[in-house]
Amino acid sequence: MITFAALVPHPPILIPEIGKENTERLKKTITSYKKLELALKESQATTIFIISPHGETFHNTMLINQNIAYRADFSEFGYLGAKKEWRGNMKLTQIIKSACEKDNNLRLYTSNTLDHSTAIPLLLLTPNISNLKIIPLSYSQLNNKKHFEFGQSIGKILANTDERVAIIASGDLSHCLNKDAPAEYSPKGAKFDGKLKELLKNKKTADILALPPDFIESACESGLRSILILLGIINNFNYQPEILSYEAPFGVGYLSMEFKL
Repeated sequence: MITFAALVPHPPILIPEIGKENTERLKKTITSYKKLELALKESQATTIFIISPHGETFHNTMLINQNIAYRADFSEFGYLGAKKEWRGNMKLTQIIKSACEKDNNLRLYTSNTLDHSTAIPLLLLTPNISNLKIIPLSYSQLNNKKHFEFGQSIGKILANTDERVAIIASGDLSHCLNKDAPAEYSPKGAKFDGKLKELLKNKKTADILALPPDFIESACESGLRSILILLGIINNFNYQPEILSYEAPFGVGYLSMEFKL
């Protein structure tokens, strides 16, 4: 059964040892993470299914990293101190893979290291939760509708398991919100973020799926397909979306939401 669902951003700056004084500029996001940490613990989830934009990718298939155990690795950001590890859920991963075989839209691979867009949410959401298992998923380059439909398939599987599963969509919004942003500034970035927030708040999934590809591309986002998989997974729930925070001090849109089930 699915007991929790949330969208979180993944800036490495959230880790104090990486962000240093810049971490203070993400107070809204940090507060949202603390609220979600409590809600996740209260959900009594035993497994986290986490969707990442920065793991291994294939053009035409989703990927699950299946391993016995995983560790966070932030060495690319100059931080070697993260020691936390998580166990994999081998049994549930195999159930998911078997159920998806007929559509040929899911592959498994093995790595004991988590990419930062997976590791950061896990590190911030589970410091006081023990014995959690995880299933890390990377999205593909397929179209938005395919990601939503894949989420629907996963949702049916997880709804029928006896395990208590939390869904985490990791993703940042536009990367071109000001002149200091990682991507070249475009006014369309703010328009995209504003539109997506409005549609998520009002449960307008069909309208999200209908967003023009050129409009999406102009925003230089990295979270939409994570969001669409999450929306597919919880599609049959009468969920209540709650925007906890949105901020963009570094030119990247950081949206935190809980989808109350």
